[in-house]
Amino acid sequence: MIKRRIAELLTTAINEAQSRRALPAMSIPDLGIDHPPQRELGDYASSVAMRIARAARMNPRDIAATIASLIPPSREIARVETAPPGFINLYLDDSWVAEQVETILREGIGYGSGVLPGKRIQVEYVSANPTGPLHAGHGRGAVFGDTLANILAFAGHDVQREYYVNDAGAQVRLFGATLLARYQQALGHDVPLPADGYAGAYMQTLAAEIVEEYGDRFLALPQDEAQQELASIGMEKVLAWIRGDLHDLRIHFDRWFHERELFEDGQLQEALAKLREAGVLDEREGALWFASTALGEDKDNVIIRSNGIPTYFATDIAYHYDKFLRRKFDEVIDVWGADHHGHVSRMKAVVSALGIDPDRLVVALSQLVTLKRGGEVVRLSKRTGDIVTLREVIDEVGADACRFFFIQRSPDSQMDFDLELAKEQSDKNPVYYVQYAHARIASILRLAEERAIDWSAGEVALLRSEAEQNLIRKLITFPEVIETAALNRAPQGLPAYALALAGEFHSFYRVCRVVSDDAALSAARLKLVASVKTVLANALRLMGMTAPDRMVRTDE
Repeated sequence: MIKRRIAELLTTAINEAQSRRALPAMSIPDLGIDHPPQRELGDYASSVAMRIARAARMNPRDIAATIASLIPPSREIARVETAPPGFINLYLDDSWVAEQVETILREGIGYGSGVLPGKRIQVEYVSANPTGPLHAGHGRGAVFGDTLANILAFAGHDVQREYYVNDAGAQVRLFGATLLARYQQALGHDVPLPADGYAGAYMQTLAAEIVEEYGDRFLALPQDEAQQELASIGMEKVLAWIRGDLHDLRIHFDRWFHERELFEDGQLQEALAKLREAGVLDEREGALWFASTALGEDKDNVIIRSNGIPTYFATDIAYHYDKFLRRKFDEVIDVWGADHHGHVSRMKAVVSALGIDPDRLVVALSQLVTLKRGGEVVRLSKRTGDIVTLREVIDEVGADACRFFFIQRSPDSQMDFDLELAKEQSDKNPVYYVQYAHARIASILRLAEERAIDWSAGEVALLRSEAEQNLIRKLITFPEVIETAALNRAPQGLPAYALALAGEFHSFYRVCRVVSDDAALSAARLKLVASVKTVLANALRLMGMTAPDRMVRTDE
């Protein structure tokens, strides 16, 4: 990765300056390497001189000049300049840049991978209660978690993807009570729904299916037994809906972890024993409390109620004990809905009390999605008159559009999803814009094949024009994008990169004829567009999207 090579050169220069006493001895901070806002200012710029100016008690412009003068010669760098108030600007060598086309073609689908030392990371996402269908908000968290897992694995980590199935507790009991009422209604009995029951139309659908499959057999059972059996059957049906929706969104899990496992395998007892040893449990009012206030929280939290029933906080404690101390993940990433905001610091306090560095628990909060059709907000389902399900969104715009739009923005930001834009087959639709670049390249390569052009020996040194060089420069930043997205747990950098790369390609295509009468230049440019196709395909694959070889346009 060229950014790392630049870091090596800058570090060598700073060490040399210190050995010559042109700079005082000090630890070297972050080098502040980034891309300048204008290409005229270089391909990369470092702000390290300004970062060490105070400690060195020197003018940052003098520091920059000293470091720049001591950067050793390298094939990658054509020249180094300084700019006020103390930037070090580095310009890549055009010949070296052109050679990177060969590197990309050689590495293929592996280009940009393995940029980080591997850790064992678990990513838990979606984890919606199996008491109803997924909605668009669940889809956003699902795509975020899945794309992040893709990026982390590609970057070099050992990643496990997990769905936590909440199949115990108060919500499940309420689900069973609601389903029993709907079941009885479907059989002609006039019974009310329980207070705060699940009012969605899908409950009537479930009840009708159960009546068709089982008849009236549950009417003869005691109420509690009937509720339990119906809850179990209903949740299996809802889980089948969820699995189907996620499958069609191209989301797959390594493990579906059921909450009941925590009680069957003793994780909760083990976790509570460890918390007792740490002195953070308190028994009062007949209940067991986690002494959160002693760890900086606003209030203590109940773990086991006075009636002996564990709270959802208790199961979360046991679940994270299992993740960190039984399965021994180096890092755990939880993707939660934004309504769990207050739970984050509490869980970090528990993790710390269990003797685990709380920084090893990363929580990403996913905001809800506002669905729009043009300028109109879509609030209700056309099919049922209540919530708009994720299934309806997938059916309307397709998995590719769902995935791209859901990860375009940071999950903690508000999001508008324009259903009409997502379906448009024009450059206004970012999904179409990116995929069309891949399809256009595939068309160019088919043309070359039809004309029997052998471009395998193309001379990439011929790629010297501004459009060609700009395009290659964008290609070689792909490993940086992967590294940044993985380190910051921020997959939204990937769709932004794909859009930028597609834009560079379309700009190149407008001014550079790929297959022309110049056989040598044609061969070189065919290598270039093939390398673009490789990187676009990599990006699309990591986003869980297809890379089509043929597409039509409706705006031409």
